[in-house]
Amino acid sequence: MSAQTTTTINAQSVDLSKHPSGIIPTLQNIVSTVNMATELDLKVIALNARNAEYNPKRFAAVILRIREPKTTALIFKSGKMVCTGAKSEESSRLAARKYARIIQKLDFPAKFQDFKIQNIVGSCDVKFPIKLERLHDAHTSFTNYEPEIFPGLIYKMIQPKVVLLIFVSGKIVLTGAKVREEIYEAFENIYPVLTAFKKTTTTALTNI
Repeated sequence: MSAQTTTTINAQSVDLSKHPSGIIPTLQNIVSTVNMATELDLKVIALNARNAEYNPKRFAAVILRIREPKTTALIFKSGKMVCTGAKSEESSRLAARKYARIIQKLDFPAKFQDFKIQNIVGSCDVKFPIKLERLHDAHTSFTNYEPEIFPGLIYKMIQPKVVLLIFVSGKIVLTGAKVREEIYEAFENIYPVLTAFKKTTTTALTNI
């Protein structure tokens, strides 16, 4: 059994050479940026584009939304665009291209330059409760834990440069990655640490 290199979790095949924990974090949000290389009239875009919101007193960008891929774009006067909400790198690029095309159809000479993924957010559940106070005490130089302000422990990993939000329930959110492999690597790095600070059922019983 130990020689097995793949396992099946919820009908999903997991490559244990890449994911020794047997858990693959799910990508929740990809944030990307594009330069359309032209100055834009945001009022024209707001009046003529579908699903557009523009309130310059509140925010200096037009908010555009499309259903497929389900995403939101922030379009700035400078021609810079931020695309959020995609669940994969490919979807983020496709969505950004669709937004650029919307702008082109409004007769702006918009280009599609410097596409870059700025942040990848992933999440997973290790399925066991975690002793956050003990984890914080043992890893003080990397962690911030103030439960009266925020219920999760913030773990700032140096390599890869990813921030993890760790909750007592075993739910984990990972953010700050530029490529998905950094999400996977950060989780595999933290998993043995989480296992070391696992709350046992006997501990839970003595606390009742």
